[in-house]
Amino acid sequence: MDIKLLSTLNSERAARRATVLITELGSGEQRLVKEADLAGDEMAEALDNQLRSGKSGTVEVDGKAWFLTVQAPPPRIIVTGAVHISQALAPMAKLLDLDVTVIDPRTAFATQERFPDVTLLAEWPEEALQSVPFDGYTAFVALTHDPKIDDPALQAALRSSCFYIGALGSRKTHGKRLERLAAAGFGEADVKRIHAPIGLDIGAVSPAEIALAILGEIVQALRGPRRKPV
Repeated sequence: MDIKLLSTLNSERAARRATVLITELGSGEQRLVKEADLAGDEMAEALDNQLRSGKSGTVEVDGKAWFLTVQAPPPRIIVTGAVHISQALAPMAKLLDLDVTVIDPRTAFATQERFPDVTLLAEWPEEALQSVPFDGYTAFVALTHDPKIDDPALQAALRSSCFYIGALGSRKTHGKRLERLAAAGFGEADVKRIHAPIGLDIGAVSPAEIALAILGEIVQALRGPRRKPV
């Protein structure tokens, strides 16, 4: 591989940004496409399909065979709220190869006994997000019902390129949330990114069912048609 391509590849990996290395199988010629440049590429459709799958593979375009090497950051979920739903969500997410970080300053809830094998930050979101900043391969889930905990993280998520943002609560609760966000300077286009009511509409009632609905919606956002970068 060309040293410049390798250097760019390593830089994008370190910054948690996706790339696709394109190799023409006939000639061995290679080039690298960053996710931010994907839409303008002549092979955009094939690259997008491969990137959404998260897997490398061979495709045929214009009568030529190409191998597309996908380098995508491990997707992760950041949750505010060490609650029953997040207790159910964490082990399910692990089965889907989704890393979970739970943020909750309430130390009575944020314990390793309740969340074994989970990255747990018993801090306020403003502090915790310094070590796990949002990016394009991060999903954010707000579950506390406490504006002092959920709102700062929600605002940070809306300012980022998170691929999914969801917030638990009734329509009345979400209406009040939207009022607070508007007062903080967020417009209609911003708040439309929030999935609320959260999760796929499967009639979920128990914490485990709600967690399942949330994860289904996250996978749909991750593997479905990509949104334009924010």
